[in-house]
Amino acid sequence: MGKRKEKITSNIGWSTPDKICVRGLDLPNEILGHMNLGDLAFLQLTGRKATPEESRVFNAIVITLVEHGITPSALAARMTYMGAPESLQAAVAAGLCGLGTVFVGSMEGASKMLYEALPQDKLGTGVDLDALAVETVEKFRARKAIVPGLGHPVHKPVDPRTPRLFQIAAENGKSGEYVALIQKIQGVAEAKSGKMLPINATGAIGAICCEFGFPWKIVRGFGVMARAIGLVGHILEESENPISYELWQRAEQEILETSGPGAK
Repeated sequence: MGKRKEKITSNIGWSTPDKICVRGLDLPNEILGHMNLGDLAFLQLTGRKATPEESRVFNAIVITLVEHGITPSALAARMTYMGAPESLQAAVAAGLCGLGTVFVGSMEGASKMLYEALPQDKLGTGVDLDALAVETVEKFRARKAIVPGLGHPVHKPVDPRTPRLFQIAAENGKSGEYVALIQKIQGVAEAKSGKMLPINATGAIGAICCEFGFPWKIVRGFGVMARAIGLVGHILEESENPISYELWQRAEQEILETSGPGAK
């Protein structure tokens, strides 16, 4: 076991019988009615209020991640709810468990890639971004790995969320060398692979999160907290207009037809 701490500490929040404090602010009087959900998330993460510009960009990030249709995470949540309708939280958790390197969580990989290529202490030093882009892409190609934040199975040649996110970032002072670097990485990756590899929403978000200076290890969490909102919406719809039972039965029937007795 490690050395025992002299005192247990936390700077996030505390409460007494008549007071609730979050990051040094009185919840009822200084937060409720004064902050939206994104601003509170920013406060929770950073320990300070967002500037108006930071608020616009951060809220755009988390709103982007709330919903993207009948994705695997939405299906997992709906299917779990069908089997355990008494446990909404389990259904949401089931959907969140699938947020990783392929869906939503890839912005963590994009942020990590950008920080490794361009550490924060090298910002503003005149680093050759074109050379960094080539070096970065070559490293991924050498190990036959996908460059995080590039490509999308549906949105081609442009992910419609990406230019808008970059526009909002530029309008609010959050478009710097990291945004430029991922754009250069995209260009190199497309040229070397001969494939269409648009910067997807999570790639854009990963770059913008680097502009904020958020640690890469927490960036996936933005997708987790945002997508939880979307999954609650899917579960409500599933309770009113269920599709999970139909999907299950159709899958069973098609498997029976193709793999069961007498299958052709």
